[in-house]
Amino acid sequence: MLKKRVITAVILLAILGGALAWSPTVFALLATLAIVAAAAEWLQLVGWGRATALTIAFTFGVLLAGSLHFAGGPVMSAVLPVALLATIIWLGIAGLLMQADALAVRLPRAAATVLALLLLGAAWIALVHFLLQGAAMLLSVFVIVWVADTAAYFAGRAFGRTKLAPHISPGKTWAGVYGAIGAVLVVAIAAWRLLPTAAIFTNRLLDEFVLPVAVILIMAVVAMSIFGDLYESLLKRQAGVKDSSHLLPGHGGVYDRIDALVPVLPLAALIDGLAR
Repeated sequence: MLKKRVITAVILLAILGGALAWSPTVFALLATLAIVAAAAEWLQLVGWGRATALTIAFTFGVLLAGSLHFAGGPVMSAVLPVALLATIIWLGIAGLLMQADALAVRLPRAAATVLALLLLGAAWIALVHFLLQGAAMLLSVFVIVWVADTAAYFAGRAFGRTKLAPHISPGKTWAGVYGAIGAVLVVAIAAWRLLPTAAIFTNRLLDEFVLPVAVILIMAVVAMSIFGDLYESLLKRQAGVKDSSHLLPGHGGVYDRIDALVPVLPLAALIDGLAR
């Protein structure tokens, strides 16, 4: 399983890097494809059959891809209001996730569908927002999630005692949360010191806000990544499945890979807008 996981990760990173190197448009189309796959998986988790979920997700993807033509205009003018709305919704979800009876809370399928498409759409708009600022800026947001996820795993295994949300995901611990926050802060401050002129997200925060505020904002982004992961765990538990799909060997589905990015991208875009 570990070998499959590593091979799949290497292939995904190669595809990601190749698309970014080719052109922003190619990467945006690849990202749209990923959003479509994640949407299809998410919709199946909330109760739609495979064929219906694929149809809704494909239609959604066509609308997103079509809007790329207007990426520099109307779509980007919607970044801040959409990011704000998505962040408010994610804060509400975060509050729900920490409740002991969270598993019993199920939205009607129609409402769950609107929620899924809204949150995925907000993530897509935020992704395009950062992509227009350059590959380094976009990847720096991704790196926050990757570092947080890796650090949480190792810190949880080494020091995890107190469970974060045992009713949803017994494997997640408070030690993992602290490890994720600590690792991201160390990497962010190191990058700020070593690469002060680099156009990356955490540098912008550390340059534009006083240090305590910048640290709090970075911590908030890390926390949001954890809630994104937890929310997918909730959906999978309610659906009675281990993975969102079996599309990616060793990793599960596309939604399994981007669950933390879905809430992080809108929040990061909102903070980026405030920093300008």
